[in-house]
Amino acid sequence: TAAGAGQAPHRTAPETIIPSGSQDKASVPDSGPEMAKPQVAVAPVVVSKLSVKAPEFYPSGYNQNFSQNFDSSYEDGYDGYLTLAEYVQDFLNHLTEQPGCFETEIEQFAETLNGWVTTDEALQELVELIYQQATSVPNFSYMGARLCNYLSHHLTISPQSGNFRQLLLQRCRTEFENRDEAAKGDEATRKQFHAFVLFLAELYLNLEIKGTKGQVTRAEILQEGLRELLNALFSNPVDNNLICAVKLLKLTGSVLEDAWNEKGKDDMNEVIQRIENVVLDANCSRDVKRMLLKLVELRSSNWGRVLGTSSHTEATPENDPNYFMNEPTFYTSDGIPFTAADPGTSQA
Repeated sequence: TAAGAGQAPHRTAPETIIPSGSQDKASVPDSGPEMAKPQVAVAPVVVSKLSVKAPEFYPSGYNQNFSQNFDSSYEDGYDGYLTLAEYVQDFLNHLTEQPGCFETEIEQFAETLNGWVTTDEALQELVELIYQQATSVPNFSYMGARLCNYLSHHLTISPQSGNFRQLLLQRCRTEFENRDEAAKGDEATRKQFHAFVLFLAELYLNLEIKGTKGQVTRAEILQEGLRELLNALFSNPVDNNLICAVKLLKLTGSVLEDAWNEKGKDDMNEVIQRIENVVLDANCSRDVKRMLLKLVELRSSNWGRVLGTSSHTEATPENDPNYFMNEPTFYTSDGIPFTAADPGTSQA
């Protein structure tokens, strides 16, 4: 198994020994015996116990050989890796730890894949590796969606079984077809299902489909899929299903409603009515009901979007009652996503 990615090692700063201050006595004129003797200020001598020969510091769990191995293999393509899975997983881990590297390293990654992914089996394996990372690693769903979008436009292989985007959507469909059972499953099953839901939401926002005339659109099949996923979540209104639905709508609600309105569809009103029914009838917690009501308020304010013609150029706590619903999603040390609107989160 390839080593996991880690951040570059941080070298300890050169040791500094603070010199003692001057111990010379200040010159004070003799004014008689009644004058007190001047005090001598002596700076404490601080001696570092660090040795210049001390080894470099590495955080716990950091693999100091990874950066060297990845960089050298990266420059030489896939030389040094025994399998495609090792190379791809190393890059995914690297991207997870250092998402800022996406812009500078994605082009080389795609070029390397074009030299390696030359069979249907290899393409299927690549899709599965990215899918698993995006649905199992907290906070990677957005980066995974961006990666999928880039590869869908830059991988040259297009076998009869389908190109990268087609195989990715087929993989998502496999999970999608089990939505009703997953929403009613045990806690572990629902947690995995929720990760899939949020990844699909990110795909809908980030996966660009280029038309024959060069126009860029979103995948309509994902739009329809998100509607069905909302139905599955609301059909089993336990707390964590409802929280997932709130996160999905906070992420995509404005885009979904715009798309439905363009088609003359009333789907968002139906979703909001469903939420209001849940608040009235479901046995969910008070905190979750409060989240649902805040979401209804968010939608009533046009999803927190402030028009350019308004006297305010951006949303603030003063001009937008749903300001705190517009905050991004963060993650706890246990990898649990939360926002200021979530239960248990203290607000100023």
